Amino acid sequence: MLKISKIVFNFLLLILISCSTKAEKKENNLFVSILPQKYFLQKISSDYFQIEVMVSPGQSPATYEPLPQQLTLLKNTKAFFTINVPFEKAWLSKISSINPKMKIIDTTQNIKLRQMDVASEIFESKDLNKVHSLEHHLSKKDPHIWLSPKLVKIQAQTILNTLHEFDPENSKEYHQKYNNFIVELDELYNYMLDKLKDLNSKQFLVFHPSWGYFADEFGLQQIPIEIEGKKPTSKELVTIIEFAKKNKIKVLFVQKQFSTKEAESIAKAISGKIIKIDPLAENYIENMKYITDIFSEEFNTK
Repeated sequence: MLKISKIVFNFLLLILISCSTKAEKKENNLFVSILPQKYFLQKISSDYFQIEVMVSPGQSPATYEPLPQQLTLLKNTKAFFTINVPFEKAWLSKISSINPKMKIIDTTQNIKLRQMDVASEIFESKDLNKVHSLEHHLSKKDPHIWLSPKLVKIQAQTILNTLHEFDPENSKEYHQKYNNFIVELDELYNYMLDKLKDLNSKQFLVFHPSWGYFADEFGLQQIPIEIEGKKPTSKELVTIIEFAKKNKIKVLFVQKQFSTKEAESIAKAISGKIIKIDPLAENYIENMKYITDIFSEEFNTK
């Protein structure tokens, strides 16, 4: 968890106060944590709300800290839609103190969060079991719920309910746009299911374990290298490489928000290649189809 010093936060508050008189008040501001959430809100809310995003393109929710300009905008925000990414744990109470009237909308509600994948559950290795403590990981929930189309439908319902509450006069339009979005998500799911059902390999190697819900939904299994932000030890690297060679895994997926140094050494050792896929891309439908096509091209038996 990120640790924010009182000095740093107080300094940001001073900037907020000095900038607040210059900032334009936007009564219909809504904040989200990551770009896919902005996409979901825009699909349902149309142009009635100004949607702001905390984590900008190329940044990581694991290390992000809010900018002074964002703190200024939060002062006049109606709601913040959370999704359980790491920076929220460090900053949410402080953000709430800026605007106590701002509603916090938990988009993970009604969703059963899975545990973060543990390498020791996948590799049949006593040595690796000693390195990773399963008991320690039982408290770590996987926040990447937006990478499952089925779970996005649940998040969309939460968004719709919130918009109904904020703006009942336009409820009919919100509901229609919600219905249209659900149709798009169903079409996306069917597209992905068709592309992923005949893969030659059901296991795939990833550096950062973002794809657990995606894997669960389509009968796949991610093999994580990084666990809770920690780089693999030398012993873990050996186990991972041996596993990949044994199972003829030649592709290692990474995301652009993280360093690829360790991934490159693993790819070289297994005579494989690195492919970058972005779980935080804003255009959700297009991005998920793109990622599905990559999986289909790399692992399909056809």
